[in-house]
Amino acid sequence: MTSDPNLTSDPNRRQVISMGAGLGTALAWPLATASLAAAGDAQAAASPSQPQQGMQMSTITTKDGTTIFYKDWGPKTAQPIVFHHGWPLSSDDWDAQLLFFVQRGFRVVAHDRRGHGRSAQVSEGHDMDHYAADAFAVVEHLNLRNAVHIGHSTGGGEVARYVAKHGQPAGRVAKAVLVAAVPPIMAKTATYPDHLPIEVFDGFRKGVANNRAQMFMDVPAGPFYGFNRPGVKPLPGVINNWWRQGMMGSAKAHYEGIKAFSETDQTEDLKAITVPTLVMHGDDDQIVPIANSALKAVKLLKNGTLKVYPGLSHGMLTVNADVLNADLLAFIKG
Repeated sequence: MTSDPNLTSDPNRRQVISMGAGLGTALAWPLATASLAAAGDAQAAASPSQPQQGMQMSTITTKDGTTIFYKDWGPKTAQPIVFHHGWPLSSDDWDAQLLFFVQRGFRVVAHDRRGHGRSAQVSEGHDMDHYAADAFAVVEHLNLRNAVHIGHSTGGGEVARYVAKHGQPAGRVAKAVLVAAVPPIMAKTATYPDHLPIEVFDGFRKGVANNRAQMFMDVPAGPFYGFNRPGVKPLPGVINNWWRQGMMGSAKAHYEGIKAFSETDQTEDLKAITVPTLVMHGDDDQIVPIANSALKAVKLLKNGTLKVYPGLSHGMLTVNADVLNADLLAFIKG
């Protein structure tokens, strides 16, 4: 392990905002309309490109019949980079990275997690095991090898489970990156007594159940991007895009996903990862506290490097894309 110190709810809006920093320091808001294929049309849905209401939609169908939407851009012979988005968003959250890397000759792949974005709003499977298995289904379908997997927030948990359980055993992963990621675990346990109490996450479940639309406006307008900090100018387009992505998804998937990103202990996943892994975290992350995540995760990795970004937020991949993209490129090429 190496370390680089220089790099080193309530439906009521008032109550949601008043939880502000508490929610901010609490949670991975790491971010599907209707199913893309009718039941019994699994073979058609598995085709890499299927027309959906006038659009060409690339999808696969998993072993349990779930339709997963994905993007696959760039030369098919180039090294692939696979992006795993956060809760409750979609692959659109990676726009700044997808364009940056495809313009530099990489093959870029990103999928919408089940119940999120354009993937099927299925009833079951909203847990890390299914998230990782769905990602593996995309990787196998596209026959991706020597891939770099980058995950943000909940997507970082997905990457850790994927690499440990699928990518490494199958010999398909070259490197991994955990950005503002939730591992090893967010919620307080006997092993991690200093982590967040379960009541914090119960509040998130209440907010999703009672007024998801307002919660999904208040979170990006406040702690997610650090727009609640003095002197920081909110960006309406960024806030609205966060809301748009969230509201495309399933309320059930979002509700049940809270347990997945807060209560999944990924200590053993981190210990099992042997490929070079970059851990990136802003020290002003109000969503996933750095002390409970990156600073502990890097110590569990066999081949981990930590980069800490002074003053940057949970949403730094979007609002500080120039900084993050340069460091990602250096790591991938290194």
